[in-house]
Amino acid sequence: QVQLVESGGGLVQAGGSLNLSCAASGRTFSSLSMYWLRQAPGRERNFVAAVTGSGFARSYADSVKGRFTISRDNAKNTMYLQMNSLRPEDTALYYCAADTKWRPGRNNYDYWGQGTQVTVSS
Repeated sequence: QVQLVESGGGLVQAGGSLNLSCAASGRTFSSLSMYWLRQAPGRERNFVAAVTGSGFARSYADSVKGRFTISRDNAKNTMYLQMNSLRPEDTALYYCAADTKWRPGRNNYDYWGQGTQVTVSS
């Protein structure tokens, strides 16, 4: 079993930045592909970004390319999402997810955190 805990959400003005963290426990962290997804009110949960266990490969949704950067520190069992140039449409509950397989672009992974709220004001 894998436990995931997100942190770093908050309220920020459009154009601002936030750095989300996801702390993992319960399994060798480097064996897991890690994912960020988000869900706005009344909408389905959508893929945002992914990183392989080694950290060498990354994948992004088109809507965040060039603005968001996913990374991980396997020594700290932690994944990050640096979000720059935030827009009101980035407002959502952001989830961290993990999977033993590399499957970017999906929304049905093995393990999930509880989410952290990001609100971008205009």
